[in-house]
Amino acid sequence: MLTIILKDTALVARLRAGLLDWYDRHGRKLKWREGSRDAYRVWLSEVMLQQTTVPHATPYYEKFLKSWPSVRDLAAAEDGTVMAEWAGLGYYARARKLLECARTVVRDYDGVFPASETELLKLPGFGPYTAAAVAAIAFGLPANVVDGNIERIMTRLYAIETPLPAGKALVREAAAQWVDEARAGDWPQALMDMANLICRPKSPACGECPLSLACTAKARGDQERFPVKLAKAPKPRRHGVAYVMLNGDRVIVERRPDKGLLGGMLGLPHADWRADPYGAPDPGWHLAGSYEHVFTHFALTQQVWVKAVSEAEAAVLLRDNNAWQWMPVGEKALPTVFAKALKLKDASAELDLFR
Repeated sequence: MLTIILKDTALVARLRAGLLDWYDRHGRKLKWREGSRDAYRVWLSEVMLQQTTVPHATPYYEKFLKSWPSVRDLAAAEDGTVMAEWAGLGYYARARKLLECARTVVRDYDGVFPASETELLKLPGFGPYTAAAVAAIAFGLPANVVDGNIERIMTRLYAIETPLPAGKALVREAAAQWVDEARAGDWPQALMDMANLICRPKSPACGECPLSLACTAKARGDQERFPVKLAKAPKPRRHGVAYVMLNGDRVIVERRPDKGLLGGMLGLPHADWRADPYGAPDPGWHLAGSYEHVFTHFALTQQVWVKAVSEAEAAVLLRDNNAWQWMPVGEKALPTVFAKALKLKDASAELDLFR
């Protein structure tokens, strides 16, 4: 049962206006908020910000817009080029869906994003959050936008005890009563900025909060307990080996299959990721060290085996492995799980990966 005080529509309207006033004064200056609220730019930023921080996503957003300023430009781009520019953003299925969606918009909607939450949901990669965000921010529609930041605010306002994700329906019900046609696009952005600057996960600045008058968790003094979440099960551990084959300032990389983990990306050739650790390197290889990487469903400990290869050896390797190719060592085209291998310092100094 939600707290009765926030069923008071007059109070909700007053607090909503107060938060929008705060947003006008203190809202963050973000690249995707500059200029017009073009649906392509809103969509691009929302996809990049999934599971990614604003500082990390911003340079990628700027580079994408420079390379592909419109959805038609992106739809016409080569898959490999887009995947390479995405490298380092993580969750690479997003990049594949990005291309699929751009091509669908061009093919089925004449290059114009549909101005309807229902129609947006039909596009590849659009879930309820992305459809609501684009509908609200790009088209000014009163959509119920709920992300992790807004979940935190609503669970505190209403002291929602049901742990997430089971409590998401209650969160959406709570958030819905704040949605209004007036400044529909600014409202979710105001909530997100308040979550970032005031209603933080730790040490929230409740004295500065425009909604604090109605916050049940603040009144109880236990705001940091929300949102309540179920304890996460430990991730299974896997082990692997990344093979770094160098010739001067070049390293051999492979184009991964389109489907599956890191599909379509460039990566280093590697051994299977398995439950058992690998032993000593094979003859001719040097162990440069190991590193940790965390995927959504498992944690990886990966050794890095290094070998210098001659031109003749490389010619045979590339002939026998059609997906293999050369890449300059300094080029930033690899996903993080493989880029980490090239950042390992070879302690023996026989092969310097930092040249």
